[in-house]
Amino acid sequence: MDSFTSRVTQYSQSKITFGKFNKPHPCNAKEFKIYVGLTEESMTQVIQSGLKNTTESETFDVRHANKDGVVFPTRYVKIEPLSAHGQSFHVSIWHVALKGISEPSYVEQITATYEEHREITVLRHTLKYLRQRRLLTPFQTIIERADIQIENPLVTRLHESIVLQGDWERAENLLHSISDAGLFTEYLYSCQPQAMWKRVTGSDSDGDVPSPRGGHAMCMDAENQLIYLFGGWDGRKSLDDFWVYSVREDKWKILSRSTRHEPNAPGPRSCHKMVFDGKTGNIYLLGRLDDADVRNPIARSNIPATAPPPFVVQSSTAPGPPFIMQSSPLRQQFTPASNNTGAPGGPSSAPRTYCSEFYRYQTRGIDAGKWVFLSFDTAASGGPPLVFDHQMAMDSEAQILYNVRLSKWKLLQPSDANTTSSVIPSRFGHSMVLEPKAKQLYIFGGQKDEKYLSDMYVYDISSNTSTELFSNFTNCGGPDPCFTQRAVIDPLMKEIYVFCGLTRNLAGSSKNTVLRSSPCNWVFRYDSKPGKWYQIHRHPDSPPDEVPVPRFAHQAVYHAPTRTVFLHGGNAGSLSALDRERSTSANRNSYGNTGSARPTPSPPDEGTQPQPQPSQPIATVPAITAPVAQAPDQRQITETPQTEKRLDDFWMMKLRRPDEEEVIRQAKFHIRRQQFREMCEEDPPVKALQFLQNEVSKVVDHKNAEEAETFRSLLTHLLAPSSSHSVLPLPTPIRRRLSDVSSEGSWHSPSSSPPPRSGRKSRGEHSDDEGGTWTSQLPGESDDDMEDVEDDNDSELSYSGTAETLRGIIDPLEIAAAKKAAAGERRGEDASEFEQKQQRAMLKPVSITSERYKQRMDVFNSLIRFVAEGQKEPVGDLLDLVNQDAIEWVDS
Repeated sequence: MDSFTSRVTQYSQSKITFGKFNKPHPCNAKEFKIYVGLTEESMTQVIQSGLKNTTESETFDVRHANKDGVVFPTRYVKIEPLSAHGQSFHVSIWHVALKGISEPSYVEQITATYEEHREITVLRHTLKYLRQRRLLTPFQTIIERADIQIENPLVTRLHESIVLQGDWERAENLLHSISDAGLFTEYLYSCQPQAMWKRVTGSDSDGDVPSPRGGHAMCMDAENQLIYLFGGWDGRKSLDDFWVYSVREDKWKILSRSTRHEPNAPGPRSCHKMVFDGKTGNIYLLGRLDDADVRNPIARSNIPATAPPPFVVQSSTAPGPPFIMQSSPLRQQFTPASNNTGAPGGPSSAPRTYCSEFYRYQTRGIDAGKWVFLSFDTAASGGPPLVFDHQMAMDSEAQILYNVRLSKWKLLQPSDANTTSSVIPSRFGHSMVLEPKAKQLYIFGGQKDEKYLSDMYVYDISSNTSTELFSNFTNCGGPDPCFTQRAVIDPLMKEIYVFCGLTRNLAGSSKNTVLRSSPCNWVFRYDSKPGKWYQIHRHPDSPPDEVPVPRFAHQAVYHAPTRTVFLHGGNAGSLSALDRERSTSANRNSYGNTGSARPTPSPPDEGTQPQPQPSQPIATVPAITAPVAQAPDQRQITETPQTEKRLDDFWMMKLRRPDEEEVIRQAKFHIRRQQFREMCEEDPPVKALQFLQNEVSKVVDHKNAEEAETFRSLLTHLLAPSSSHSVLPLPTPIRRRLSDVSSEGSWHSPSSSPPPRSGRKSRGEHSDDEGGTWTSQLPGESDDDMEDVEDDNDSELSYSGTAETLRGIIDPLEIAAAKKAAAGERRGEDASEFEQKQQRAMLKPVSITSERYKQRMDVFNSLIRFVAEGQKEPVGDLLDLVNQDAIEWVDS
């Protein structure tokens, strides 16, 4: 079936329902798109989703408002099938039902409002075009007669001050007013963040910390700022120690050195998962990959090579905290070697069958500190079989999906490897985070068979539907395909923070997995669909040697109130000698300062390979040839186990973005650049040069290479002829000396040093130093709302060169005298006559030439990029619409 368009009674649409055949059929539509509009020629995509191959009808919400929140009516609906459930089959859609409001008076009201919105949008685009082309008379006429605004009045005043009046002081004052009105907030949210890392060195009362490990589990009690850590793999065996870290006290506490000896508690394990229920204070633990998984090849042979990932939740009519899980490739049972221990229970010399055990740990109430053995085998009660490297999430607010007392499970997507009904392909070692407000799960990355994945899906819990956001986010500016990456979510910022793990070595035909030579972390913003990826760079104030080394099989948790990431442990692969020394040195420095007891680092492994170049990976792990049976931290390797280093380092990270004062500083730099450029044409050179040294330099970030280079290039404007003064170019010796200075290091007046890059000014508090900061606080937050990362490296910035040095090279009076002498000599005038003409020229009003108008418009446009979308002129150009029509006409 090709796409078809149907005309319906005009109404405000909200839902669409697809009916099904009376049995599963290969022709049933699997994926589709839906477009709606008032005409067949102008339609908007509102849905891209998928259908299950079942007999049950499925209903989808239809977007019926544009990006400005204006509801639009619908007359035509276009359904475009993308694929069927059977390969090489035609697509069948059996019947469709639309739900919305068709009451005539309501539809008329919606239509009138929408048409008015379209009219205003067209007029605003027209006004933008007229102002850009300096057609100010019709611009003002339309504003007065139509009674509309092209932008926020503060932005209009900024345009008048910069472009029409050249009133630079007023323009700079308006920047503070615009900031106080919150018009920069949206831009600040969208800025690419930079990471500030800090090593966490707290220990318990005996000076102990959790030992090196990977494949462990962590979860966080955000209210009490407690981080729980359990189990993992230390390179030789699975662990069953249980720890808690207090963020407020900066202390670890051992809850149990061996839970196998406690009643109803889990035994040693790795590649399991824990989640924390903030409503009840309970921790839930599920899954494992025991030592026998890599020692018992018979068990591996019984595991299916590919299993679609089921979504499993527990469900009942009684309210309870929801529990959501996506499974990895799974195994029903296995028989471990005799030297392994069971769970619960102690050591056993006889083979033991392990099932999918389910535990709860209680942190509050009279039973605090006790484990509860909820289920010996969740598969026996309709839940998941034994899994590892799966993902879980808790939604404590919903209270509808999970009831521990009844222990009933509900399968959301089947796990039959032969069915094609699952929209989300099977995988393990992936990431999954819950968006609590929208009740959606974001699932991405991981491994399937021998392939590392770079796709991303969003699963809507309420409608039980999945939507593909990216088939390959690497091609859309995101990270490389990755395995065992870790992800946390910030619902307020609408961001997901991803800490990458293993990637493939793409050189030649090698399928080896590798770790990059430097940390590769990303932020994904999902405030718009499909979303956008940004790489997280190190903040300049964070020393290069004070960041975590690349790793995999690590764990990360997130404290949303302070927007802090905590990262612990993992597998660093085959560290080179240099990186191992760096890690050992960091351990010595960090723990030595506190006086805490610390195990002696092991010596470098023998046979260590030379340090690779920065563009190469620092660690190579042989390809995972049996992905279902091997965990990310327990795989068969050709090297000796000692070559893979497990880590016990603990880090905290905050993301910094520019604050309002930093935005104002950048904006002032744009304004003062143009002011200096015009002074070079209208004022004596000495005045322009002093302004450059004292005022422009003050708002330059000299540590920013691009800004520093732009600042130095401004000197060339002093070399150009002055059109208003009709002054000839400077003599060659002086031009050469100016050129030499412009190519040297940055310089500034000693009185204009930027402030220390620490602290934060409150909104509306301005300083003469014009400095800005990078901060993890949102606009409007006070220092009491955040726990700032301690920064011992904030200090006065030092720059090469000073104003005195420049004056020693070039005397401004020498420049002025040379200009006057050259001009007077050429014109046959004496210096006094020439100076009188200069003064008379300065008293005349300066007309705005077309070139100057364009320059000032460029400055204005560079400033309004900081302003929120709804508060400035519309995005786009009328000329683009004309070009689009021309292209379509040529193509036709």
